Amino acid sequence: MIRITNAIAIGEPELTFRFFTAQGPGGQNVNRVATSAHLTFDAEGSPSLTEAVVRRLRGLAGRRMTAAGMVIIRAQRFRSQERNKDDAIDRLVQLLARAAEPPTVRVKKGPTRGMIERRLDQKRRKATAKRTRGSVRGGLE
Repeated sequence: MIRITNAIAIGEPELTFRFFTAQGPGGQNVNRVATSAHLTFDAEGSPSLTEAVVRRLRGLAGRRMTAAGMVIIRAQRFRSQERNKDDAIDRLVQLLARAAEPPTVRVKKGPTRGMIERRLDQKRRKATAKRTRGSVRGGLE
């Protein structure tokens, strides 16, 4: 079991790994050894994730989540297959932990004293400017 939070844990059988040859520099090793790890996790079908967590995960995962609800993480940062596998698991755990946090609800408050004073001051200045305007008397005749 991989523990995400106190309430959420996913089982190892829920994770599927496929290994490919990595991209980028590395010489002969990169061409011969399948070190790149692709982790697939079915978030929609996971019994340990609630609907709210999956909804937040969809927003956080972006392109890493398919329309069917599968999260795919590619890890090819390291030269060894085992380290890339661990890196992919760590990144999935971090993503799920962020999705498990409920969003903070904004508490509406009234306007601050400074906001009220600035609004009234601006109102006074505008009224004064309008009061000083007047019709032109004795114009061109």
